[in-house]
Amino acid sequence: MSKRIQFSKTGGSDVLEWVDVEPKAPSAGEVRIANKAVGLNFIDIYFRTGLYPAPSMPSGLGTEGAGVVESVGEGVTHLKEGDRVAYAQAPLGAYAELHTLSADKVVKLPDFIDFETAAASMLKGLTVQYLLRQTYALKGGETILFHAAAGGVGSIACQWAKALGVKLIGTVSSKEKADLAMANGAWATINYSEENVVERVRELTNGEMCDVVYDSVGKDTWEMSLDCLKPRSLMVSFGNASGPVDGVNIGILNQKGALFVTRPSLNGYADTRERLEMMCDDFFAMIESGNVRIDVANRYPLQDVGKAQDALQGRKTTGSTILLP
Repeated sequence: MSKRIQFSKTGGSDVLEWVDVEPKAPSAGEVRIANKAVGLNFIDIYFRTGLYPAPSMPSGLGTEGAGVVESVGEGVTHLKEGDRVAYAQAPLGAYAELHTLSADKVVKLPDFIDFETAAASMLKGLTVQYLLRQTYALKGGETILFHAAAGGVGSIACQWAKALGVKLIGTVSSKEKADLAMANGAWATINYSEENVVERVRELTNGEMCDVVYDSVGKDTWEMSLDCLKPRSLMVSFGNASGPVDGVNIGILNQKGALFVTRPSLNGYADTRERLEMMCDDFFAMIESGNVRIDVANRYPLQDVGKAQDALQGRKTTGSTILLP
C-alpha cells in the first residue's frame, strides 16, 4: 500500500482526502515512479473545483513530479530502475508517494537539477518555453505584457525574457511582488491594485503598446489585455485563475485592432516524444546557463496540500510551491 491525495466530489480544498491505495503496476510502455517531490499548479485547482472534469471519481490529483523510477513496464527502453526522472504531463494522481504513467511523458534529469527544482519547475518551465519560443517566437526587442509576473510561471518568464532581450512588463498585486518581478528581470511592473494597467502600458511604451500579452488570469483581465496590444498583435490566453473567458464576440478582435488570439496548452505543444525532449533540452539549458533560477519558495507536506492550494488560489504565494511525500 501507499498514500495519495484524492477527491470524491468537486469543491473547496476540504474535499481532498489522504488515503491508502494499492499502487498500479506499470503496464507495457509505462513506468512507476517513487515521487521525491510533487509540483503544485493552478490546473490542479481547476480539476478539484470541477472547472475541468476529472475522468472518473474518486480521482487522484496533480500532473507534475520528480523522483526515481521504481519499476518499468514491458517495451520501455529509454528508462530503467533507479533513473532520476521528472514529468509534467502525467494522468491525474501525481499527489502520491507512487505514480504510474506513460514512459513517453517522463524525462531523465541532468545531474545539475535536483528533485525539488524539477518538481517546482517542469510544468511552469515548459509552459514558458512554448509561450516565449513557440506560441510567439520572441527574437529580442519586443515589448510584452505578462500577468502574474511574480508567480511560478511569471518568475521564470521574467528571467527568460530578459535573457532573450525582451522588455517584459509584469502585472503584480503588491510592492513586494513588484520587487520580486524586477529582481527576476522584468523591464517594468504595474501594480494593478493601485494603477490603471492600460494607461500605464501606454505610458511605458510611449503609446506603442505591446507585441504580445500573456494572460493566465482569464475572465477578469480579458478586455484589459486586449487594450494593451498593438494593432495586428497577439493575445495569448493560457489560464483561467479568475474564471474562464466566455461569451466573447469575435468581432471585438477587429474593433481593437485586427488582433490575433490563441488559447494554447502544454499538451498542445509537447504532443510527441521528440517535441517534449526538444522543449526540455531548451529549458534545462536555461537552468544550466544560470539565465533561469528556480525559486522554490514554499514547501508543504503532501498531506497538507489543501493549505497549499488555498494559499495559491488566494494569490498569497510567490515563486513555486512543492509538496513533499
